[in-house]
Order: sequence, then structure tokens, then C-alpha cells
Amino acid sequence: MMKSEIKKHLDVTAPKHRLRQRLHHIIFDADTPAAKLFDILLFIAIVLSVAGMMLESVGPFNAKFRFELQLLDWVLTILFTIEYVLRIWTTGKPWKYIFSFYGIVDLLAILPTYIAFFISGAHTLSIIRAIRLIRIFRVLKLVQFVGEANNLAKSLKASASKIIVFLFFIFIVCIIVGTMMFLIEGGENGFTSIPRSIYWAVVTLSTVGYGDISPGTPLGQFLAMILMILGYSVIAVPTGLVTAGVIKNSDKKEVERIASTKSCPECNAIGHLDGAEFCYTCGSKL
Repeated sequence: MMKSEIKKHLDVTAPKHRLRQRLHHIIFDADTPAAKLFDILLFIAIVLSVAGMMLESVGPFNAKFRFELQLLDWVLTILFTIEYVLRIWTTGKPWKYIFSFYGIVDLLAILPTYIAFFISGAHTLSIIRAIRLIRIFRVLKLVQFVGEANNLAKSLKASASKIIVFLFFIFIVCIIVGTMMFLIEGGENGFTSIPRSIYWAVVTLSTVGYGDISPGTPLGQFLAMILMILGYSVIAVPTGLVTAGVIKNSDKKEVERIASTKSCPECNAIGHLDGAEFCYTCGSKL
């Protein structure tokens, strides 16, 4: 390709690239007035959407303002759809955003309204839009909360295998105890089947105790007492595992490093230092 052709190609593509970069900073960052305004307007739109969804479930209010509530829902859904498409278009690695936590939440926030065409009442699931309100942390510059959230996420991920093993053990205990209660109590005390007895074991072990089923024999009551005491470990063990992970991963540098809300236009990585010019993950220019 001749130099003149290359220059002509760059002149054509440069404005488009600059537009994508500018939109990326507005949509993903919160360091500029335009970005802050975008996040504030997005926050207001999400609050209106969630409030409208709640009001729609109130019979008299829905009967009087049904059309207005549906119109509001559709207008906001279309706006959220445009926002979602722009987020995909402005990022250098669209699939990384699509399958990220925020990407999945953003998609689930708009799908129910469209699914409602085929399944009646499905638009109620749009209440998931409330999860998007956590973006307000970026607007308020509460970066220390972002750092702590990252720390907690890492701790949960590190403790996942231990928690899964523990829950599997609890599941086995519920099956064994439920089966024993079925044999001890029988149908006359409400333990009409093994699955129903396992349901009682889960409710008792989790310390919920609905009281819809209760043992009537001394042996059954003794077994229930043991299960209740064991129930405290259901809360203590996972909490201890996660707490240990949080303490291990606690690093003041990690919190201090997240000093700005700049997002990489290529990989969407966040947590760059104020004044940083390049992404600490992929090296792309911010």
C-alpha cells in the first residue's frame, strides 16, 4: 500500500477511533464531567425503572397507570439497549465485556422486557436492574469500597473449593438425618417421605425452623437437638473460611492503587492510578 493510501486510510479511520475512545471514556469512566453526568443520568434511569416495576405490582396503582408504567418501561429498556450496544462497540475486546459480571447484568436487565412478548409477566424479572445501582460507587469516588469489594471477591474465589466440599458434606448429613427421621417418626408426625424428611433436616440445620414439621418421639427430638447444634457450623465454617481469605488478601497497596475510575478501552480493566497513561494489564494507552 502506498504512503498516500495509508495516510488517506488513517485520516478516514481516525475520527471513528476518536469517537469510540471518547464514548468509551464517557460510558466506562467517571473522571470527567461528561462521564459523571452519564453515570448520574443512568443512575436516575435505573431508579425510575425499579420504582416503576414495584408500582406495577400494586393492584390499584397498576389499574390506573398501567399504560404509563408500560410506556416508561419500554422507553427505559430501549435506552438501556442502546447503552449496552454502545458498551460493546466502544470496547476493544467486546467478548470480555459481554461475559464480565457487569456485562451479564446489563444483558439480563434488558432481556425480560423483550421476552415478555412470548412469556407473560417475564418483564417483572427486569428488577435485576437494581444490581446496576452499584455503579454509584464510581460516581461518588468511593474507591475504597471498590478495593474492598475486589478483596472480598478474591477471597470468595480462593475459598470456593473449601466451601463446596463443606456444603457437599452438609448435603450428605441432611440426607442421612432425613432418612433416619423418616424411619424414627413416620407419617403420623409429618415425616411422610424421605424427601420431606430431608426438607425438615435442611430447615433445621440452617436454623430457620419453620415449625411445620416437628419430631414427636424422644429419639427423634434427641436427633433434632444434635442437628440444631450442628447447624451453627453452617454459619461459622463458611464465614471463617472467607474471613481467613480476606485477612490473607488484605493489602493496603491494593486499596491505595485503585485511585481513579479510568477504564482501559481495550480490556476494560479498572483500578489505574491517577495520571496513568497505560493500562497495567494489557499495556494499551488509556
